[in-house]
Amino acid sequence: MFCTGQRVVCVDDNFPEIIRQIYRQLPLKDVVYTVRAMGVGRGQLAPGTPGDSDGEIIVYLRELFNPDAEARFSKGGLELGFKSERFAPLETLPDEMVEEPMVATA
Repeated sequence: MFCTGQRVVCVDDNFPEIIRQIYRQLPLKDVVYTVRAMGVGRGQLAPGTPGDSDGEIIVYLRELFNPDAEARFSKGGLELGFKSERFAPLETLPDEMVEEPMVATA
C-alpha cells in the first residue's frame, strides 16, 4: 500500500466518459505523481447494485485537484480521489544508496 509523500506512477488512465466530464484533472498513464493523502471512498459514482458502493482505497495526488467534482458529487463536499489500483509505487533508491558503476581504466 502507499503512504503520504510516496511517488507513484499511473498504470491505468482508462476512465469512463462520465468521469471525464466530472473531474477537471485526471492522471495520465506513465506519469509520476506524489501521494498527498489516502482514504476510503465508494467504488462507483452512482452505485446500481448492493456492494457497488463498498469502500475502496483511494489516493489524493499533490499534482491534481478537482474542486468542481467535490462540490457536485461527494458527500459533505469532500474531494473525490482516485482508486489506488490505478497506480504502482515508483521504485527508486535514495541518492546515497545508488552505487556508481565501476569504470575500468587501461
